[in-house]
Amino acid sequence: MQGDRFDLAVVGAGLNGSLLALAAGETGLDTVLIDRVPLKSLTEAGFDGRTTAIAYTSQRLFAALGVWPELADQAEPILDIRISDAGHDGRPSPMFLHFDHREAGTEDDTAAPMGWIVENRFLRAALLRRLAACPHVELLAPDEVVETRRDPNRAELVLKSGRRIATRLVASAEGRFGTMREDAGIGARAWSYDQVAIVLVARHERPHRGVAQEKFLPGGPFAILPMRDSENGEHRSSIVWSERADLAKRLLELDAPRFQAELARRFGDYLGHVEPVGPRWWHPLGLVHAERYIDTRLVLVGDAAHGIHPIAGQGYNLGVRDIAALVEVLVDSKRLGLDVGGGDTLERYAQWRRADNFAMVAATDLLNRLFSNDVKPIRLARDIGLAAVHRVPPLRRFFVRHAMGLVGDLPKLIRGERP
Repeated sequence: MQGDRFDLAVVGAGLNGSLLALAAGETGLDTVLIDRVPLKSLTEAGFDGRTTAIAYTSQRLFAALGVWPELADQAEPILDIRISDAGHDGRPSPMFLHFDHREAGTEDDTAAPMGWIVENRFLRAALLRRLAACPHVELLAPDEVVETRRDPNRAELVLKSGRRIATRLVASAEGRFGTMREDAGIGARAWSYDQVAIVLVARHERPHRGVAQEKFLPGGPFAILPMRDSENGEHRSSIVWSERADLAKRLLELDAPRFQAELARRFGDYLGHVEPVGPRWWHPLGLVHAERYIDTRLVLVGDAAHGIHPIAGQGYNLGVRDIAALVEVLVDSKRLGLDVGGGDTLERYAQWRRADNFAMVAATDLLNRLFSNDVKPIRLARDIGLAAVHRVPPLRRFFVRHAMGLVGDLPKLIRGERP
């Protein structure tokens, strides 16, 4: 790299920003990754219960970048998904929709899992180890962007440390409320669902056998996601519990025995005795979708472009597809001798990603509004709808392939190929 001149500057070293920097660096783009938090602190965190769902096609990207071998032993495959309605007592309706991963297979290809659940601590550590070994990536953390100058020819970042970075393109991976999007004057459609997601890990008596459960309770979806057994052999699942904001506040204030009772009532007894382990995390739920993904020498990826409800577990995977598409258009432009931060390059990325992202934003919003209520006629209609889809194999197969990320115009990295 020549001095402080880069092809790409990534602001934000979270799971999206770190993956973007690695994908860009591994494909030969001179990249700098900037974050205000020391990166070492992200790898030192022990068990905290937070996990990420990695779809089948996202796993292919991790494999193409050489990350997956470091994660495979820590990743629990999702083999089946069962979706059902449930009342206040947590008991699922006898009418349900069940997806089997084998339905997505072909005669020439053994069916792969629909996805994997990985603890965030392992995912962060694997990404940062690969980043540290990538010669095309420079890591600047802790440091912070205090001033951004962008014009049709280049972008310049002034850092808190006093360093100045010249780059062809700046990528904001700061999350839903990043300052770069606001500073660029990019508006966003945003609203709250008046729900809170309670995130924790539960241990249970019987093995989950790779089956994920999604129960639609009156207050919001209750997801039970299969995790690897703990080091001492305990069977575990990751819980993403969406609840009305007022009730969630009261639940989080309960002592351990009463909280365990509320969790067990919603979880059910199909895996035997269940109880929480580790800390409880929570965050408010809402929707944010940027009016546009690009500006002069600026691009938005991941939650900076779109933050959705976790109802379908696809939020991170949308960001992975953003990353794969962006890296592909940047690499194509550089190989042709074109400007990687030019308007034509960025417009290709925006057109590629907007339709896919908008479809998922609309679908998750509709699903949450449809299922997060206790109106009896609506409950009956959605139960009948779930049962009807369950009885139509071609429809089941379509939805399985969609959950795996196999539908649409897939970038090369998503197909497991280098661009």
